[in-house]
Amino acid sequence: MSPPLTTGPAAQRWRGLLQAREIPAEIRAAAPRDPHRHDPGYFVPPVTPEDTPSRRTGLQLLGPDGGTVLDVGCGAGAAGLALAPRVQHLTGVDHAEDMLRAFEQACAQRGLVHRSVSGPWPQVAAEAGVADVVVSHHVGYNTLDLGSFVMALDAAARRGVVVELHAVHPGAWLDPLWEHFHGLRRPPPATVDDALAVVSEVGIHPEVQRWTRPARPRSPEAEVDFSLRRLCLPIERRGEVIEAVAALGPRCRELVTVSWST
Repeated sequence: MSPPLTTGPAAQRWRGLLQAREIPAEIRAAAPRDPHRHDPGYFVPPVTPEDTPSRRTGLQLLGPDGGTVLDVGCGAGAAGLALAPRVQHLTGVDHAEDMLRAFEQACAQRGLVHRSVSGPWPQVAAEAGVADVVVSHHVGYNTLDLGSFVMALDAAARRGVVVELHAVHPGAWLDPLWEHFHGLRRPPPATVDDALAVVSEVGIHPEVQRWTRPARPRSPEAEVDFSLRRLCLPIERRGEVIEAVAALGPRCRELVTVSWST
């Protein structure tokens, strides 16, 4: 059973911002592929994790003796696996079965004791159980009811929670291309400040660390495939998309680590 929607002003504003950016039905219906699907291979975590504020915060919460970790919206497991070797057991939650298979493979390759839970959060929170540290990276902007989502993260953590988000909705960089290819002017994107207002509204007052890194490199083919899929365009338009993406110039990722002790 789904928890009741959080109804405060910040929660309502967050929901409205996300709903306003949903792809119009007529564009979605004509899309050759699901624009919201991801290639699990793109999310396979590196053997040596990047040293980031999110990783350092998670390791601090685990302490030198380590502990158990719950990774919500785990994808292929990058957030939880970044905390190895201090992770004694890693539980991954995701609604996408192909992502869970990639998560299981990555854990097995590292010899890490793990289990996977299939389904949306927080509906599967009871099945996922509790852990010493809960991590959730780059899931917030896909979550209409952020208040319930965050409260369930808090309830599942014995020591603390680490959430990583983009400073601005991660799809906002494509807004000029939506207008170029579809004549669609996108409404203002949600930002991390909107998310933090929701977190505060449910009674959580986190530490906030803002940081920057270059956009994650993709192969030219992967970049085109990603953009075509997100823009609901057929492969025949790949040449146009290559030119349009190149015209946007280089990008940086403005990221935010939101964490708290429980």
